[in-house]
Amino acid sequence: MNSDTELAPAVQSILAAARERAGGEGVVDVDARPLADTLADAEADGRVPLIAEVKPTSPTAEGTRDDDPVELARAMVAGGAAAISVLTEPSHFGGSPEALTRIREAVDVPVLRKDFVVDEDGLDLVEADLLLLIARFVDDLEGLVAAARERGLQPLVEVHDRDELETALEAGTDLIGVNNRDLATLEVDLGTVESVAPDVPEDVTLIAESGVSSPADVRRMREADADALLVGSAIMDHGGDSDVTENTRRLVRAESMNAADSTRASATTDHDGDSQT
Repeated sequence: MNSDTELAPAVQSILAAARERAGGEGVVDVDARPLADTLADAEADGRVPLIAEVKPTSPTAEGTRDDDPVELARAMVAGGAAAISVLTEPSHFGGSPEALTRIREAVDVPVLRKDFVVDEDGLDLVEADLLLLIARFVDDLEGLVAAARERGLQPLVEVHDRDELETALEAGTDLIGVNNRDLATLEVDLGTVESVAPDVPEDVTLIAESGVSSPADVRRMREADADALLVGSAIMDHGGDSDVTENTRRLVRAESMNAADSTRASATTDHDGDSQT
């Protein structure tokens, strides 16, 4: 794990809080919905495989969205999302394990738990189909990947550069998320996925995270060989009240839109989409 001094102050605060939080009362045992199946279904249906994120707020968001999390998730699925991501970090993202449980009961697609999990105790907070593990924050990534799988969880390992990718692959992961957000500056650069993607093996699923805010961004990430995208703020519209179903639909249809439609859709978007800070 890299030094905390290499992280933005907001990320340092989030990580410190994560280290203090308790895990679950027992060991979870999950019968997970396979992500690979739902991504393949989206492709077969002509949709861009999209993981839409229920995220009430974040350190980089301009405001908060207070809608019921279940209704937001249902709206995302209605818009064509292949899976749902749910923040369970309470202090900085407004999430909760209770919201994830309610959402997982309400939708029939895989649900990803987004949080800052740093040790095995953190795996057992709540049942989910997938679990985010951030390579930079985990000392024994191979052990945590194995422990997640023993519980039935599908671990998605987030990386930010080629060195972290190598660590993730050595840990045995077959789901890689490349985060376009720099954790030191919080700036977003879609070139991050483009620089890391060529080194991702063909048998590993690559998910582009952060910074996708328009159909053009979707196409750019797909052209960089992203198998799926994880999108939060561009769908949530923090501080606004735009239609979450339509926000999702315009992204999942990005590859089938004509040029005129794409220009109009991009012109209506002025958000910097983000994933996890």
